[in-house]
Amino acid sequence: MRIYTRTGDGGETSLFDGSRVHKDDARIEAYGTVDELNALLGGVLDHNALAPQEEAIRDVQDHLFRIGGMFADPNGPREGQPRVETAEVEGLEHWIDELEKDLPPLRHFVLPGGSPAVSACHVARTVCRRAERRAVALDRLVKQPEAAMRYLNRLSDALFTLGRWAAQQEGVAEEKWPRTPK
Repeated sequence: MRIYTRTGDGGETSLFDGSRVHKDDARIEAYGTVDELNALLGGVLDHNALAPQEEAIRDVQDHLFRIGGMFADPNGPREGQPRVETAEVEGLEHWIDELEKDLPPLRHFVLPGGSPAVSACHVARTVCRRAERRAVALDRLVKQPEAAMRYLNRLSDALFTLGRWAAQQEGVAEEKWPRTPK
């Protein structure tokens, strides 16, 4: 089987049910941005400082594929289709709690950066926020599963916390905002 089909050359693509839509359709924007986030998380895993979190990040990648499938199906998740439910949202909350338990309390905004691993987490966080915005736009047009929407919201918090955790693991001081002039 060839990877190219030429069916999208005219600016359209197929959805899960075989129907055709423009490539800038709200549904494509939503699951395409989720896919972009998933690819970024693959890059997050390339940082040695984040190796202890590999299993949790791989779980997130799996969940993002599920969400992409949910968004790609105009008929909603079908029987037996992998999906994200409340348990996965609660799993993210548990992961955040675990990451936070040894972090100093957050009393300021934190500027992104400090190391490649920390920066990668913040880039993933911002793309997650965009994925959430695209999902909200889709949800306003066609109701989407609530758990998927909640998952994306919680995931951006998890990625922020992962960045803080990585900074602590690497001994990188967090740059607080507003900055104090030096």
